[in-house]
Amino acid sequence: MSDADLTVAVDDHELAADWVEENPETRAAIREALPLAGDATRWGDELYFRTSVDVDPESSRLEVATGALAYWAQGNALCLFWGPTPASDGDAPKAAGPVNVVARVRDVDALDSVDGGAQVRVEET
Repeated sequence: MSDADLTVAVDDHELAADWVEENPETRAAIREALPLAGDATRWGDELYFRTSVDVDPESSRLEVATGALAYWAQGNALCLFWGPTPASDGDAPKAAGPVNVVARVRDVDALDSVDGGAQVRVEET
């Protein structure tokens, strides 16, 4: 995991993640605020937790890739997607509102065992 940009710890699972170029202002604000941690709420195959970060929507979208780590401006929250949510039309993750994708988790398989909420911590490696 040493070549990853970020470590996303979800309860006892440590996941490697890499920054993406899609939303540079949001990414910079989150990077400056790291480490970020919180009690996450599960919504379908998404975990989200409130942060102190306050950034406007940038290149926001509703549908995201599996493994997306995104900032939800409306809720000042960091979101981790690994499958369909109640808003999804099929198997693809879909946010409740527009999100700014900032990173991608490499392997999300461990998240299938998350039951309910979880402790999440995001930090640079």
